[in-house]
Amino acid sequence: MDKVVASAAEAVADVPDGASLAVGGFGLSGVPNVLIQALYERGVGGLSVVSNNCGAMESGLAVLLAAGRIARVTGSYIGANKEFARQYLAGELEVELIPQGTLAERLRAGGAGIPAFYTPAGVGTQVAEGGLPWRYDGSGGVALASPAKEVREFDGTRYVLERGIRTDFALVRAAKGDRHGNLVFSKSARNFNPLAATAGRVTVAEVEELVEPGALDPDAVHLPGVFVQRVVALTPEQAADKRIERRTVSG
Repeated sequence: MDKVVASAAEAVADVPDGASLAVGGFGLSGVPNVLIQALYERGVGGLSVVSNNCGAMESGLAVLLAAGRIARVTGSYIGANKEFARQYLAGELEVELIPQGTLAERLRAGGAGIPAFYTPAGVGTQVAEGGLPWRYDGSGGVALASPAKEVREFDGTRYVLERGIRTDFALVRAAKGDRHGNLVFSKSARNFNPLAATAGRVTVAEVEELVEPGALDPDAVHLPGVFVQRVVALTPEQAADKRIERRTVSG
């Protein structure tokens, strides 16, 4: 029942080259930076990553991306990550861009044991009809395009079939966690973290504050420990290291 491991390095020691990862976070909020850094230091490569975005400001998944460790990204936002865009257009990176709500539901469905579902998002576009460039050839041409998806009509509305997502591992960050793996997320840092956690076959959580079992109000738990296999307690310095992507102040 005690799922706490001694270090982030130990927690990701069995992640192999070519593994698939669901990674929590949105921009710079709720990103499991310590676990990502541990993966980088291990030298793991050829990773298939499922995450809303692929890091920002040279932090988070951008660390692995810049080192050429990521082979494929399933996400919904490239944003201002210039290296992400460069690798994609140069044909160095395979990218499956999908609607953000669809990404969230695909992760949730995978974690709930639902193999597929229908959604109206993307009907009438290349999301459903196929042809979205997954990989470029480096010369402006498309080397690999998305396939067409099944579309059905229900009560006069057309829906596209989307597959649930399951990954080998999931990396998430929580504000609090106990030794049984029950997690509490803080405000917007909750984002994709619970969804990513349920989608991973082995889920590793870095927690800013580790508490003993029974210290968390059951009604306050955002993710039950049944979805978490390993817990890493961050140091106060690691917990306090939170960057701001765009600082806004009032004069």
